[in-house]
This record gives sequence, structure tokens and C-alpha cells, in this order.
Amino acid sequence: MKDPGLLSAFVDNLVSRLFSLVEEKYKLYKGFEGDVTFLMRELPMITSAIDGQLLGQDDHILRLSVEELRHVAHEMEDCIDHIMYDASWDQQPWYCKYMKSGRKRKSRSQLGEEMQHLRYRLEEALQRQQRYSVSHSSSSQLAQSSWDQHVLPDDLVGIDAPLEELLEQLAEAEGQPKQLRVISIVGFCGLGKTILARELYNSEIGKQFEERAWVSGTHGDPGELLSEILRQLNKPDLVTSNVNQLSADLCNFLNNKRYFIVIDGMRSDQWSIVKSAFPRDVSSRIVVTTKIQSVANTCSSTHGYIHKMRRLDEKHSKQLFLRNACPGEYSDYLQPDSAAILNKCDGQPLALTTVGHFMRKKSWPTGQDCEDVCNKARFYDLQSGDDTLDRMHQVLTHDYASLPSHALKACFLYFAMFPSNHPVRAKRIKSQWIAEGFLQPTNLCNDPAAENFEKLMNQNIIQPINVSINTKVKTCKTYGMMHEFITLKSLCENFITLFDGGELQPNHARRISLHHNGITDEASFNIDLSLVRSLIVFGKAGKDMLNFNKYQLLRVLDLEDCTDLQNDHLREVCNLLLLKYLSLGGNVTSLPKEIKQLKLLETLDLRRTNVKILPTEVIQLPYLIHLFGKFKLRDKAMQDELQKFLASGKCKLQTLGGFLVDESEGFAELMGYMKKMRKVKIWCESSATSTKLTTLQKAIQEFIHDEKDASNDPRSLSLYFDGCSEDFLKDLKAPCYLRSLKLQGRLLELPGFVTALRRLRELYLQSTKMTADLLTALTNLTHLQYLKLIADELEEIHIKDKALPRLLGLCFVLQRPTFPKVEKESLMVLKQTG
Repeated sequence: MKDPGLLSAFVDNLVSRLFSLVEEKYKLYKGFEGDVTFLMRELPMITSAIDGQLLGQDDHILRLSVEELRHVAHEMEDCIDHIMYDASWDQQPWYCKYMKSGRKRKSRSQLGEEMQHLRYRLEEALQRQQRYSVSHSSSSQLAQSSWDQHVLPDDLVGIDAPLEELLEQLAEAEGQPKQLRVISIVGFCGLGKTILARELYNSEIGKQFEERAWVSGTHGDPGELLSEILRQLNKPDLVTSNVNQLSADLCNFLNNKRYFIVIDGMRSDQWSIVKSAFPRDVSSRIVVTTKIQSVANTCSSTHGYIHKMRRLDEKHSKQLFLRNACPGEYSDYLQPDSAAILNKCDGQPLALTTVGHFMRKKSWPTGQDCEDVCNKARFYDLQSGDDTLDRMHQVLTHDYASLPSHALKACFLYFAMFPSNHPVRAKRIKSQWIAEGFLQPTNLCNDPAAENFEKLMNQNIIQPINVSINTKVKTCKTYGMMHEFITLKSLCENFITLFDGGELQPNHARRISLHHNGITDEASFNIDLSLVRSLIVFGKAGKDMLNFNKYQLLRVLDLEDCTDLQNDHLREVCNLLLLKYLSLGGNVTSLPKEIKQLKLLETLDLRRTNVKILPTEVIQLPYLIHLFGKFKLRDKAMQDELQKFLASGKCKLQTLGGFLVDESEGFAELMGYMKKMRKVKIWCESSATSTKLTTLQKAIQEFIHDEKDASNDPRSLSLYFDGCSEDFLKDLKAPCYLRSLKLQGRLLELPGFVTALRRLRELYLQSTKMTADLLTALTNLTHLQYLKLIADELEEIHIKDKALPRLLGLCFVLQRPTFPKVEKESLMVLKQTG
């Protein structure tokens, strides 16, 4: 069924676009004001109506209503973006318009007529929706069940190690305080949380407790949860639903008794309400299973333990799959080649058992059967009607549906733009969410992309791959079968159009993802590209896909993994006036000066190109926030004009990562004018003269200057000086401030300014050799939370009493390991080492 929640997210995005139309930069045309005001007032009614129908509307009526409103909303978005494009066109210089005179544009009268027609269609759709709406009085959510216990078999493999680990936590250790311990088992759906908890509950240690109960945490009401525990403990039925009274009764009953309670599928809002019902002495144990990390953190915050579920390794994955796929006893010489299945199931027990049971119906599966199931996994899910696959589909649907907002669901579906098992940079996808308009900054949240990314991580619905020492996720991916699920859903909703050798490709596309030569026949390529908002290419794109004359409304253009991109393509790219995110790769070696036409561009990523010289026009882009690459400025004639632009305060650049310092004029002379800069990366080449290094030192001094009100200012500096002397760092002085500092070069001693940095939280040092004096100086950084040291040789480090009191993470990367001597009262809050 079409997803009404996704439509609600789209409509919310559309309302923000209408607000943008009213802004001065788009010069709203006369005659549009009334239509735009009407649409801004009526569109939120779609969200309210759809959300209301989700509670009790007849599925067939809801499906028709959603489909009609979706078509209207898409056409409204097209009209709005055409108006924006037209306004951006009018702001171009006359010679640019002359060069692009062949591009098709809608006239103002056509756009005005479209807006009036859409107003009429929206009125009709809303009236029709109201006429056929089914009244309802239900306000309760559908009862949920704990899915894991229904979908995993009793013969789960790979459980011995985690079970042994948790049995140690369950047991009463000699010499330890007799206090309650809450053990949280957390992880993505289908990893076996419930089965592991059941093994604990039925273990010999588990049976030694005086009182025991197993309850489902999916009860919507905490009172129901407490009542169920009391019932299982054979407490006489109480005629009350008062949570406080139930908590008191349960607490009195359990007082001075050693109890063991499992709460399977704990909800986010329950623990704080029910925790007072459990006495905290006599070495009792509570086991909580949950997919939400914050729930696990809250439940186990005091004297608790958190077990993070892991995927099965290749050996156990193969064992579990074959046990379910092959009938009876199987022997080595009869085993099918299951590599493709194991890769697709990604170590998830639910997927392995489900696909195994499905293939068992084929009698004895062959390697070719495994390949076929992998290649058509999402279509089997759609068309098979098989009870086994339907069971897994329900689990994945439940996990997706439980995401707390419509916008978050749209963000999650965007992962389908990337191939399965492809590591996705967190910064990459977050910038694309913003460029697409899924999220809007507010007074309460200045970085909604980071906030929503953390929500997805908290739900354990995406898997971290590369995590930095400060616990921030750098790359991630979706789980194997969940990726198939969101790909199928995105295709059915026409949220994306995917070229990967599969099917389900409509004639009209709004987001296109091309995976590794996915267009097999360019001669039959007939998709209308004029309305595409996002294009991401992995591998070869082909002539038609890279014909940017066919596009007009692109906001996201991600070509960093495109292998056949050339410099010649970029002139047409510069005509995409609505572009907000641009990432390039391929064989690109230079940018045309016409890039100045991309006045709405917010992110430009050149790290996968061979661009060495950056046109000064890039720095003058009025909305550019993030610039990535490794380049120089060489256009001396434009330096004065560039300084004038920067001095005007119009530059919005916050991330510059980064620039090279050599003997020529460059970024160092301009840094002082970039007042909104928050993150800078700099490479010093061996050709850098003493004069240029002095200029750089002055620029860094201004960047790190402490204005005393910057306690929440996330300023970051990365400096690489392998090819030159570090002496220029010695002249940096207090007062200075940085949140994060990375130094890579020949460090004989710690530069004095480092210990003077106020509230430095993260420090990364890389040098061939690190001396004892340098390392001793680090212990004076009282606010440091994360420290990473990379060296070929590390002299002995002695961490003295009460040193580094706030350090949470410590990482050494060494050729010859040397471990520090740590005194008893130091590193008191350290959580992780590496």
C-alpha cells in the first residue's frame, strides 16, 4: 500500500518551498500571491487529513486519496521549482542568458495558469477526500507484538559466546554489592535479542531466582506492564489501573526477594515510569530487550550492563542458512554455493532463516537458485505471497513504521539511492537531505540533519561501519534485507528510480540512482529527466544520463563515483540553477568560471577529482557553506575583488577542507575575512616560504582567537606540515580556543598554544616520533575528552594521578606498541580505548 506518512513528509517540504517563494530573492510575480497564500493555508490540511485517516480509514479509500493528493503535490512542487528556476534565470547576466537561449523555459503566464489550475485541483481533491472519509472513533494504536520471538528458530547458532558473557552478568558475584542490575540487550530487529533473553531466562542460573516473570514491553500502558508482572508472580488481581499504586504493590511484594524479570521489547517512555516498582537490593536482575539505544542507556545507567547484538560471522551464517535451506542431514559435498545469499542476508539471523525456509521449498537448492533469489529478493517480497517471506516483511515493515516522524522516514528511504553494502559517508547523506529539502533548520534545532541521523542510529536501523574516537559515525550502511525493503518501498512510491539491472522503472523520475552500468540499452532510454531532483551515479553513466541539457530542476548531483565524467560536461552542469549539492569525480581536472551561476549551491565536494586550482568564483558563491578538496588559488587578478566580497560579510562558508600553502598567493591571505568559518584543513608544502608561513601563522592566530563567548562554537583545525618546519606554530599565543585540533608533521615538542587552548575536547597528533616531554605536556589538558596518537615510535608516557580527568576515549596507532603507565586516580571516566 502507498505510504501516507511519506506523503505527509513531502507536503511539509512543499510548504517550506512556498515560504521560499515569498522571500525577496525569488521576486514573486504579480498575480501569484493569492494562489500561494491559499496553498500555504490548505496544504497542511493534507497532512492532518492523512494522519487522521491512518487511524481508521478504509484502506481502499485511503489508497485512492493518497494517490490523488500525491499527484497534485508533485505537480505543485514542479510548478514551484519552475518559478524558482525562472527567478534565478532573471538574475543571470545578459551574456549567460544569451548562451543558454536554447533551453526550454515556461513563460510567466504559463506558470500563473498552472498555479491557478493546481489550486482548483487541490480544492477538488480535499472536497472528495472529505466526502468519502470514513468516520472513526478509535484513538489507540494497533497492538504491537514482540517480533523477534515469532521469527527466530530455537536452533539459533552463534549464541554461545554472547550467552556466556551475559550469564556472567546474571550471576551473583562474590564480594560485589548486592544490588539490582539491569541488563539491556539492544540491536536491530531479527538479530536474536528475544532468543538470547529466553536462553538466559531458561538457564540454570536464571532458574535460581526466587521470583521470575517474562513480560512483553510492547504494552502501550505502563500500568498494563506492571499488572502483567503481578499476574505472573501469582499476586492476587488488583482492581486498579493506577500506575503509582501498582508500582507500590509490586515493590512491596518483591521486597527482600531475589527476583529475575525479563521485559521483552521495552518502549522508550516506560522505564522512567515503572523503575520505582523494583527494589534495588538482594542482587536481583532485570533483562530488557530493545532496538532503541537510548532506552538501553537509560535502563542500564546505574550498575547496569549493555549488550550490543552483533551480526553472525560468515561461518555461523552459512551454518544457519544451510540448516534451514537443506532438508534433513546435509553433507559438505552437497552444499550449494551460498556466498551470494550470505552477502545479501548480512549476518542477520532473521534473514538467513527466512530465506533458508523459502528456498527449502525448492527441494535441494543449487548455487544458481541462491543467485536468483539474491537478484530478485525485493521482487519475491512483492509478488510471491509466500507466508515465510511475508513474516519477514512484517518485521521490516514494523521497524520502518515505528520511526517517530514522517521526515525521518523520508531520510531513511534516501539510503536506497546507494547500492547495498555500499559504505555511505554520514556527511554526504546529511548534506543531501538538506539539499532535497527533507529537513529545515529551526530555532530549536540548527542542524536537523545531524539530529535525524542520530535518531536513525538510536533506532539501530542503520549500521555504523567507521566510527571515530569521538564516537561520531563517519560511514554507515543499511542492513542487507532492510536495504531490499526500503528499495522496494522507494520504487513503489516513485520516491526513487533505480537503474541496477532490475525492473520497476517509470517514465517520470524525481530521483535517479544508477548502479554500475545499470542502463543496459541506451537506445530505449526514454525517461523524462526534466523533473529529476537528485541524481547519483556509481560507475559508468552513459551519454544520455550525462546530457545535462535534459535536466532543469536538479538540487542534488552526486557524481563522485561516476567513472565517465569529463570536464566538458561541467559547462552544462553550471546551468542547473537550483543545484544545492554538487559532488564530482571521474576525470575532472578543472572547473569552468561559469560555476558562479550556481548561486544556490551549498555544498561542493571535489575530493574525488584532480582539481588543483580553484576558480575564485567558487568562493564568491553566496550560499556556499561546505567546500571540500585540496587546492590552491592562483588568480591574482581576482584577489582584490575576492577580498572585497569577503569583507562585505556575504560569505557563508563554514567548512573549508582544505587548501595548500606554497610560495604563491592563496587562502591564507583570505582566511581572516571568512568570519563564519568553523572547520579548516590546511596542507603546508615544502615549497612554502618563510613569508607564506608567517602569513599562515597570522591567519591561524585570528582563526583560533578566543572571544570568550565561544563555548559552544565547534571550531576545528587540521594542519598537515610533513614537508616543512613546525617552527611557525611556536608563535601562536593565548588567548585561543578550539573544539578540535589535528596536527600531522615532525613534532619534537608540543606547541605551546595547544595547552593554552580553552576547552579543547579533541586532539589528534601524528608524528614519526613522540617524545616523553611532548606526551607529559598532554596531561595538562584538563578539558580533553578524546585523544588519538599516531607514531612510528612512542617514548614512555606516564599518566599521573588525576591527570586527564575528563578523557572519554584514548587511541594509540603505533608501529612498535608502548603502553602508558597509568596511576590509580587518573583517567577516571575513560570509556573506550583503541
